[in-house]
Amino acid sequence: MKPSQFFSLAAVALGLGLLSGCSQAAPAGSGSNAPTQGINREAKPAGAGRPEVLSTLEGQGINIVDSFDAGPGLRAFAGSAGDRPIGVYVTADGSAIVGTRLTPQGQPADEETLQALVARPMGEKAWAELGKSAWVLDGKADAPRIIYTFSDANCPYCHRFWEAARPWVSAGKVQLRHIMVGMIKADSPGKAAAIMGAGDPSAALLENEQNYDRGGIKPVAAVPAGIKTKLDEHQLLMFAQGFRGTPGVVVKLPDGSLKKINGMPQGEDLVDILGPR
Repeated sequence: MKPSQFFSLAAVALGLGLLSGCSQAAPAGSGSNAPTQGINREAKPAGAGRPEVLSTLEGQGINIVDSFDAGPGLRAFAGSAGDRPIGVYVTADGSAIVGTRLTPQGQPADEETLQALVARPMGEKAWAELGKSAWVLDGKADAPRIIYTFSDANCPYCHRFWEAARPWVSAGKVQLRHIMVGMIKADSPGKAAAIMGAGDPSAALLENEQNYDRGGIKPVAAVPAGIKTKLDEHQLLMFAQGFRGTPGVVVKLPDGSLKKINGMPQGEDLVDILGPR
């Protein structure tokens, strides 16, 4: 394999910064036993063990998921950096190239394999974790398009996203599932608790949004222990999903992959998130 057939990442140095608060749009990144028919598993030479360089890469933040066949001269492994699929190619001398392997025509060679081995199982797991949260329904329960959004009752960009989604929600095309967090202001947990603990959480959410410019919903005086636990779980889930602020928006696309937007979706991202109008 010629070196020119690779576009490798310049350095494998990964770090996660956890920042709280509202944010404008910035793309966020996207296992289980997903179907992997058509994938050629790695044909390991007799006596071949696990390359030592994989442990080095794991120490730098890359998760190695599985191996696959990339042809002679290389041992190929599917991994992830955060929630982004990535290929690792180990050469005969034990060194590794991390990045995208290209065909002679300049096209990604292993994109479908990485989707099947990494992206799809990760997406299914992430989607299931979102569904287990104490989300608040905004829209019709039978609306076909489900969108999860990490929301703070005091977040202006969360409110703008709520406003932008009204035509789709009102038409019964989209349901928003708000995963409440309390991060921005001192009374954010109290407002989240007022919504989550209401007899009709959806109506309480609507009250907060309709009265947002006048201060929103009245916060509870003391957050019940059970709701505080859920808010803590929601914040950890938000970070685990790759979001650093609110809103953090997730939708499952027709191909089964997840699209994530860190901040208020804008332009084409808004259309991709909400779907056809």
